[in-house]
Amino acid sequence: MSTRNFDLIVLGVGMAAVNAANKCASAGWSVAVVDELPYGGTCALRGCDPKKMLRRGAEIIDAARLMHGKGIEPNDIAINWPDLVAFTQTFTDKMPGRIENGLESNGVTTLHGKARFVGEDTVEIDGEGQFQANHFLIATGAKPRTIDVPGSEHLTDSTEFMRLDALPERILFIGGGFISFEFGHIAARAGSEVCMIDRGERPLKGFDADLVERLVARGEEVGVHPPNARARSTSHFTNASCATRWKRPAFRRKGAGPVKSKRAC
Repeated sequence: MSTRNFDLIVLGVGMAAVNAANKCASAGWSVAVVDELPYGGTCALRGCDPKKMLRRGAEIIDAARLMHGKGIEPNDIAINWPDLVAFTQTFTDKMPGRIENGLESNGVTTLHGKARFVGEDTVEIDGEGQFQANHFLIATGAKPRTIDVPGSEHLTDSTEFMRLDALPERILFIGGGFISFEFGHIAARAGSEVCMIDRGERPLKGFDADLVERLVARGEEVGVHPPNARARSTSHFTNASCATRWKRPAFRRKGAGPVKSKRAC
């Protein structure tokens, strides 16, 4: 099989890759893209967009509860998780084909398979052959890092969370970043008890401490128990409520001295 040549080959077909490929193609470059996963990347298929649909369900529940006693009776309102997940998939399942059609209409060659470099200017793509290019853009994204703790076989990631057939009654989120808080608040409003654990002295350390404190307090009202200690193993939380194991986290405002979070066990 002969080697095909391009000005640019983009590895990965997420939103950044799509924008780069289309712009270069519009400038007259010969461009190809390749991905072993469906086109769309994290944002369109496994991140921002489907999360917004799940979040919308949680926002409706929260808005109804906040209006209780003010003309709205929210007693019977609830999230049907399987239906909500199925609704998000009616959008995400269409995206790979739409993205591929859009690229092809702009003159971009679309390829599928795992790509590996076999030379300085050559990649080999499973089932497609070898391709050369003057330039390569590596836009493959990242994978969640596995955690080597006892019970890690019970862990899942954000991609699988958004495709769960049903939510468990209790969920432990490892890490106190904004993704944990987003999914934690969604899960709590869908009826799960949520606990978070984190290695830092307070969650969301890159955000304003006063706002984080208000968010944590609001989370506790709806069943999101805040992070304030290190994870030792997932089995540690199997038979006890995380709400009784960790004290409320301490917060340090800018300019204040160090604050130590107390552990309850």
